[in-house]
Amino acid sequence: MRELPAGHDAVVLDFGDEDRPLSAVGRAAAALREATESGALSVGDIVPTAHTVLVQAEPGAGLDMLGVHRALRGVSADDAPSAGDTAEIRIPVVYDGPDLHEVAEIVNTTPEDVIELHTATVWQVQFMGFAPGFGYLVPRDGGDHPFDQVGRRPEARTRVPSGAIAIAAGYSAVYPRTSPGGWQLLGHTSIPMWDETADPPARLAPGSMVRFVVDE
Repeated sequence: MRELPAGHDAVVLDFGDEDRPLSAVGRAAAALREATESGALSVGDIVPTAHTVLVQAEPGAGLDMLGVHRALRGVSADDAPSAGDTAEIRIPVVYDGPDLHEVAEIVNTTPEDVIELHTATVWQVQFMGFAPGFGYLVPRDGGDHPFDQVGRRPEARTRVPSGAIAIAAGYSAVYPRTSPGGWQLLGHTSIPMWDETADPPARLAPGSMVRFVVDE
């Protein structure tokens, strides 16, 4: 892990040199959130990405790097992000996506097994991005997953419908609105991911636990 200063009040923790940076980011972000919630660490925001975690103190407060190091000290490669008291968000899915059979071929299994893999996995939002309400979900246990070998489509679609359920490069996601996209589409849900009239407007947030279920 490298520490990259980001002014007096923030630091970027870079896990790009780790064997599995995505898992390392997940473990670190979970440990920092736990320390913040317990009162052991005082920070304004924790923002994970694919390879880094931004730890931001309240403006002008200065960052407690000793507290950051203390929170990360016990984190090992075998630790999975803790679910804590976070309730699972259940998202019903109709598995009728145009890429379902192609994904089955990539992982050398059947479409039915792809559905079972997707629904059996407990997913956790590692970070938000791309569009309002778009959460990048990773397997909570942080280990190897059959979907790791599923990449993006060679050519992106110009229009992916709102509610599309997708996977790519070890992530799963729900498209919160109609937009271009290059992920593999497994199905769709009618549950909105973004509602400007709601409080909060995004159904998902970093750390949220997600379980996809077959919509009967």
